[in-house]
Amino acid sequence: MGLNLSKKGVVGAVLMLVGALAFLPGLLPTSGQVATIALLPAALLLTYGTYLVGTDGSGRPV
Repeated sequence: MGLNLSKKGVVGAVLMLVGALAFLPGLLPTSGQVATIALLPAALLLTYGTYLVGTDGSGRPV
């Protein structure tokens, strides 16, 4: 059982991972302004990665 991801899906999965990891410093109570500002790019990476994984493949979902 595999994910059967194409190159587009793999790039999306990597972007999702990077976006999720970029969220962690901004969620700490002692985070500074830079970590708080970094939440926007993290959200964009996570969103675009999710889009790429979600649109990978063709046909009807199983």
